[in-house]
Amino acid sequence: MAAALLCAGWGLALSSASRQARTMGVGVIIAGAAGGLLLPLPGEWLDTAFFGCWVSLVATAAAVHLPGGCGLRMATTLSLNAGLWSGAVIALGGSPRDLLSAFAAAMIMLPATWLARRGAGIAAKVASSWLIAIALLAAALQLLPVTPGYLPDHLE
Repeated sequence: MAAALLCAGWGLALSSASRQARTMGVGVIIAGAAGGLLLPLPGEWLDTAFFGCWVSLVATAAAVHLPGGCGLRMATTLSLNAGLWSGAVIALGGSPRDLLSAFAAAMIMLPATWLARRGAGIAAKVASSWLIAIALLAAALQLLPVTPGYLPDHLE
C-alpha cells in the first residue's frame, strides 16, 4: 500500500510537468523500482524502508504545489526517488506483483494531467494534500512508542 500511495503521489506531482518530463519520469521510475527490487536489503530494514517511503511521499506530493510544476531535473529526481523506495518496500514486505498495483496507482497522472491542462489543477493539489496527511500520520506511528495492543505480548 505504501508503494502504491507513493506512486500515486508521484503521478500527481508530474501531472503539471511537461510531456518530456513525464515521459522521462516514467522510464526513471520503472528503472528505479527495478533497482529497488534487486537491492540486497536485510529484512530488518523493513521499518526504515517504510519510513523512507512515507517521507518520500510527503516530498513528492508536495511538489504538486510548486508554481509552474516540476521541471525535467526535478521530475527525474522525484521519479528515481519514488522508484527506489517503492522497489525497496516491495522487496522487503511484499511480492513483485505488488509493483503492478503501485504502477496502476501512478496512472492517476493521466486524469490529473488532463485536469491540469484544463485549469482544474486544484484537484491534484487536494488529492496530494490528502496523501501528505496520510503519509505524515503513518510516519508518526512508526516514531511513537509501542502501546498495548499494537504488538503481541506475553499474554497472547
